[in-house]
Amino acid sequence: MSPPVGDRFRRFRDRLDAEAADAGPAPTPHRSPDPLRRRRGRRGGEDLAVPEAEFTSYYGRPILKPPVWTWDIAAYLFTGGLAAGSSLLAAGGQLTGRPVLRRAGRVTALAAVSASAVFLVKDLGRPERFHHMLRVAKPTSPMSVGTWILTAYGPAAGLAAVAEVAPWLPRRGVPGLARRVLPPVGHAAGLAAAVTAPALATYTGVLLAGTAVPSWHEAYPELPVIFAGSALASGAGVGLLAAPPDQAGPARRLAVAGAALELFGSHRVETRLGLLSEPYTTGRSGRLMRAARALTVAGVAGALLGRRSRVISGASGVALLAASVATRFGIFYGGVASARDPKYTVVPQRERLARRAEDGDAGQ
Repeated sequence: MSPPVGDRFRRFRDRLDAEAADAGPAPTPHRSPDPLRRRRGRRGGEDLAVPEAEFTSYYGRPILKPPVWTWDIAAYLFTGGLAAGSSLLAAGGQLTGRPVLRRAGRVTALAAVSASAVFLVKDLGRPERFHHMLRVAKPTSPMSVGTWILTAYGPAAGLAAVAEVAPWLPRRGVPGLARRVLPPVGHAAGLAAAVTAPALATYTGVLLAGTAVPSWHEAYPELPVIFAGSALASGAGVGLLAAPPDQAGPARRLAVAGAALELFGSHRVETRLGLLSEPYTTGRSGRLMRAARALTVAGVAGALLGRRSRVISGASGVALLAASVATRFGIFYGGVASARDPKYTVVPQRERLARRAEDGDAGQ
């Protein structure tokens, strides 16, 4: 015969009490009080200030969910910029009659945009998700706009690169027809890729700034500038590596322009954002950003001073490419670090609230 309901309830309650005693006191979530609030003491009517809040959150979890992206998205940022810069380099070589620059830029652009597609699909998980994103076009969504930019840029860059094989085709039959048709088609495709390249180079900066990650979101004016400069510098690096010094004029000009934009934007994110500049100057991101700055300066100096030396020009190209990699990874890891630490969310919010309160008091 089963025990009465009252006995079973008491046994269940006793078991819960025993388990709670073994587990110890339950964790109490930290509540961050408003530092402007005061509480009045029981005696004397004195005002007791609330102690400074610690920047913690429930059970030690970040306030924001850190980005789930891994290193492959940072690599995607680099390869997209490299593709854009290489297409601009190829267009410069095409318009100024420098076939070595044109060929190097077109081939590198195709390789880089192909790598970008691999990294992007790897992040999406399934290739068909990229296709699904083409069902709609939302001008207010950087991701949607970026998908269409890649869709427009990829075929143009691919056709321009394929046109470079025309001189090796036979002169007769169908291959002979392709030999005659490909060069003008490749010229048009190369210019189309160059027209799309600035959007390809900068939309990822807009994409990062559109997230809630504090150090990315607050740097919305600078990220597109940094990514544009990094793209130009990486394209210049390809040209300095591939072309003899007497044909590398467009590459040197790209290097100067790209370095100026990249150094200016990097200096701004490291100094303008207040507390949110800290993730870009400390830890892994800080090391990468400092390395990028040193490599950029060295690459530009070598490009300008080594006009007659193939070795110096090549070393400058390597330095500029390495600087572009370091910049993209430094920006990426800086944003991730700012999302993981609650203070980068809490302190700027409190500062904004304090400024609004001051403005409201001043307006009354």
